[in-house]
Amino acid sequence: MSFSSNVKRELCRPPLGKHCCAVAEAFGVLLYANTFSPSLIKIITECEDLAARLPKLFKRAFGFGFDSESTPNPGGKRTFLIEDLEKLSHVYHAFGFSLASQLTLHVNFGILEEPCCQVSFLRGAFLAGGSVTDPAKRYHLELTTSHQKAGRETEVLLLELGFRPKTAARNGSYVLYFKHSNIIEDLLTTMGAPVCAMALMEAKVEKELRNGVNRRVNCDTANLTKVVDAAQDQIAAIKKLEARGALDTLSDKLRSAAALRASNPEATLAELAELSDPPVSKSAMNHRMRKLMELASES
Repeated sequence: MSFSSNVKRELCRPPLGKHCCAVAEAFGVLLYANTFSPSLIKIITECEDLAARLPKLFKRAFGFGFDSESTPNPGGKRTFLIEDLEKLSHVYHAFGFSLASQLTLHVNFGILEEPCCQVSFLRGAFLAGGSVTDPAKRYHLELTTSHQKAGRETEVLLLELGFRPKTAARNGSYVLYFKHSNIIEDLLTTMGAPVCAMALMEAKVEKELRNGVNRRVNCDTANLTKVVDAAQDQIAAIKKLEARGALDTLSDKLRSAAALRASNPEATLAELAELSDPPVSKSAMNHRMRKLMELASES
């Protein structure tokens, strides 16, 4: 099951509350569903939990159910329909609309005055037209509606609640989206999915730990590569000096440093410094290696 499905499952767990909140949640569902028009209400979902909640939600909000409810098709989707004009008129009237009106559907803030109703509306909107990406991959939550004005007014509602979404147009739909993990966490919690919000936080921490380990490993690998490359250059310089018979002409300190490097090709400068008899500082060993390479480069 996807992370988005888990969120919707959690959002469907709470029992239906006050009548006003049921109306607000149904309002969000319809404005973000497949079809909401004077002649037809059509809601298509593959979320089993939403499919189980919808009949109870409409009964609580409007006092009646759907005209028809399909069984799941091979893709797992179910369709809920209302075509009865009397029912449609009742639904429109509940939101302050009229079937005879040609006004563009929009968010009627008059039925969203209470904070609980505002949250219920957002929950319904997400259940019908929302999705959230698996946080192990990336952070992205969006709400998509074909009703442009309703999308813009949902943006206003989100702003009033302290959430600042980005917007986009996609195939004639209005999209509100978020890409910051902390904002998505807060929005999920606000809508009523704190468990999934916690899962997102845990995924973020795990990702940050994994990235931190990878950075350290990459850094250690890069440092090790530098050490190996430098040691190989130093050994090559020592072999040049040896081929010229110049090693015997060097000071005791340089001969000792050359012998240590030749016998410890993978050791770091700090390790060579400790092996020296008597031990010397890393800076001193570095100076001796540089001197050996300078002498080897002389013609």
